[in-house]
Amino acid sequence: MTLPANSQQKKSDADAGIEVTDDFERFIQRNDVFSRAMWDDSLQSPKTNAFFASYRMEAAPRRGDGFSQKDFALRNAAWLISDVVSDRSAKDGRREGFQAPIAADTPVASERLDVTDPSAMATEVKRIAKFFGADLCGVTNYDERWLYKSRVDTRDMSDATNNLPHGLTSVIVMGHQMEEDLVATYPSALAGAATGREYSHEATIVMQVAAYIRNLGYEAVASMNDTALVIPYAIKAGLGEYARNQLVITPEFGPRLRFSKIFTNIPLAHDAAKPLGIRAFCDICTACADACPVKALPYGLPTDVQPNISAIKGVRKWTSDAEKCFGFWASLASDCAICMRVCPFNRDFTKWRHRLWLKLALSPLRNFALRLAKKHGARKKPSDWWRSP
Repeated sequence: MTLPANSQQKKSDADAGIEVTDDFERFIQRNDVFSRAMWDDSLQSPKTNAFFASYRMEAAPRRGDGFSQKDFALRNAAWLISDVVSDRSAKDGRREGFQAPIAADTPVASERLDVTDPSAMATEVKRIAKFFGADLCGVTNYDERWLYKSRVDTRDMSDATNNLPHGLTSVIVMGHQMEEDLVATYPSALAGAATGREYSHEATIVMQVAAYIRNLGYEAVASMNDTALVIPYAIKAGLGEYARNQLVITPEFGPRLRFSKIFTNIPLAHDAAKPLGIRAFCDICTACADACPVKALPYGLPTDVQPNISAIKGVRKWTSDAEKCFGFWASLASDCAICMRVCPFNRDFTKWRHRLWLKLALSPLRNFALRLAKKHGARKKPSDWWRSP
């Protein structure tokens, strides 16, 4: 079903660099490539089976630096908390945090805190998010366009109703930084520990922040990869800009983030998108597309072309070929984030030289910044990570 945009929504989209076309349709979660790997015969293979089995240490390949038993062991241990949360409702067909929102362990308090200043409340929520461990936090409006048209019942991978409470007004988006030294070893099973650790972190953080809001007497639905597309919310919450590598690039951590979200009705002031010039840099930079082993990332300008059903319909943007991407993941038996590693924005911005580079990259001198970044993002040996202090 198409949700027509009003003039205010169109302006908000334009400010965020989001271009929605007339044939827009909400995304069906069953069509995301990870869900498809469970039901679509065209994506199933011995490699796909080994990919999923490796997360249970049942099919961990032993093939060199970064793919030893020790590397897989650390990666899988990093996922543990996320796995505990996602598995607890499996018998009901709900994989919490991935194919279903995280069930609330805290009831909504019967006594509701009177919020008279939404701006002050938003500041407080951001403070609480950082107290629990979030690296970034922003707030945007609740926009149904980005909700999945349906979610997935994991018992038979069929469509399931994607219901949320009535009266929701805001989406709190939190960013969780991935460890730079691990990201530098992609592609490797060891690097996958950076992904797993942040999924486990975000599971605990998003549940705790949601519990805080529920204790104040308001609805708060904790969510990770489930329920809705997080990237549009993150952009509109002012956390960063969308990039050619399909990631949100932030001025604090570049592309090195996972995102979680909370749907709520507590009165909160909303942040605005903050276009800094990252899109203009991506227009001239193809580092991620050049480095992709299976050429799943696009060259050229953003388009509304769908490579396959794992892409949303009716949004003009850079879109990867998710089938090619997942095929490479399956061959590794681990995730690949080469596109994150080689991104010129993947830097430690606590260092003055990288902050100087960022100023150049976001200015009319971006071509000079791109030349300076030509050798940026070289892969580090996973064995060096194990030997580091």
